[in-house]
Amino acid sequence: MFPKPQSDLVPNTYEYESLPLVKPTGFREYDARWLFEKELNLMGVQALGMGIGTLVHELGVRPDIATGHDFRGYSSSIKYALISGMMAAGLRVKDIGLALSPMAYFAQFELDCPCVAMVTASHNDNGWTGVKMGANRPMTFGPEEMSRLKEIVLGAAFNLRGGGSYEFVENFPARYIADLTNRPKLERRLKVVAACGNGTAGAFAPEILERIGCEVIPLDTQLDHTFPRYNPNPEDMKMLHAIADKVRETGADVGLGFDGDGDRCGVVDNNGEEIFADKIGVMLARDLSKLHPGATFVVDVKSTGLFLTDPELQARNVRTDYWKTGHSYIKRRVNELSALAGFEKSGHFFFNKPVGRGYDDGALTAIAVCEMLDRNPGKSMADLYVELPKTWGSPTMSPHCADEVKYGVVDWVISRFKSMKETGEAVGGHAIRDLVTVNGVRVITDDGTWGLVRASSNKPELVVVVESPASEARMREMFKAVDGVLRENPEVGAYNQTI
Repeated sequence: MFPKPQSDLVPNTYEYESLPLVKPTGFREYDARWLFEKELNLMGVQALGMGIGTLVHELGVRPDIATGHDFRGYSSSIKYALISGMMAAGLRVKDIGLALSPMAYFAQFELDCPCVAMVTASHNDNGWTGVKMGANRPMTFGPEEMSRLKEIVLGAAFNLRGGGSYEFVENFPARYIADLTNRPKLERRLKVVAACGNGTAGAFAPEILERIGCEVIPLDTQLDHTFPRYNPNPEDMKMLHAIADKVRETGADVGLGFDGDGDRCGVVDNNGEEIFADKIGVMLARDLSKLHPGATFVVDVKSTGLFLTDPELQARNVRTDYWKTGHSYIKRRVNELSALAGFEKSGHFFFNKPVGRGYDDGALTAIAVCEMLDRNPGKSMADLYVELPKTWGSPTMSPHCADEVKYGVVDWVISRFKSMKETGEAVGGHAIRDLVTVNGVRVITDDGTWGLVRASSNKPELVVVVESPASEARMREMFKAVDGVLRENPEVGAYNQTI
């Protein structure tokens, strides 16, 4: 009989060493994330593994699971605790070792494992850990599976049937790299900055880019789990500025930045200008729709309105579906609609057949960007960017809001904007034209300017994004209006960055 997890154990005590610690808020919409030692201990990780195994059998899925871990000082120990729990619950574990998240997803196909459990905190600060899980490749768990997993773990409702096994798969990264680079080499000799923020991608991304024919300029590619310069997060302006400086210094054609577990990629053009990932998505949609007219793309609600209004995409009968933010949601939607690709403003890009297998992979995104440049001889990244219709957009801004209250705050904000629309109250001086509430609320005014508020799925934060096709001033007016509504809630704290 395994003891029920506790939520308030204190380190360096008998109880902490004798009972599982699992804070309930670590079970997010589609990931599991905790502060290691403060919210989760190794016995708690073992309980999580038992829960995953119990759920896999409950779902009637063949119990073969691929697992790996990212490059943090504690990730390996967490993975082995997770493995012990999964084996106790009857899972046959194939361990690919130090890996990127997309490498673990690839392992599901390459090693014929229906299930995956990748130990990673992605781009979160040191101290965080988590697991990305799935039992139906290429999809990962959504809210339904995460809710059931939470019930099993917190209730200690484990079925410890035994019969599990363990296999370490040697040299698996070589198979992943070979699969990605089994394609014609670029005709253009592109000079590319590969920035990895000292995260896991540093072990793999430069070699991948070299193999497709790039001249690679490495930036912070040495693995260092203290992340001495900044967190490996290509949505963070500090990392983007570092990439931009290196591009200008070296005269590179493009700068590519990878996050901590390698499933996202950020882009800086040849002038050292950071291009937000949703605009990269529009550029790739333009490029891919030349090869696949009439394609469907899925984009998240944080993304630019250009996916609907761009004349080139309209001319090729491209269909765009705006959907919930989150890699699990977009992956599922891409699969449901048989879309060619899915794009998130955070830099998660999902390429479906014939380009990819439907999961998010920062290295494949980097390859797609390089191949786009290769298919446009004589044009630079900046040239392709300037060809897009002009809009003024903000970075993703994240005011603090506790996990326990953030969803309630968003529900209140939705109600507030609905009331404003019904009564004809203006937002930033303009009438509300539409409200999109598939994920939080995206309030759109009569000139196409919009602002989004949603709850972060993996941090104690809200998410705020604004964009205007009219002017920078209108973008700032929208931010001021949205922030004004948010400030009616005292639970909303300071922003990580603002405009």
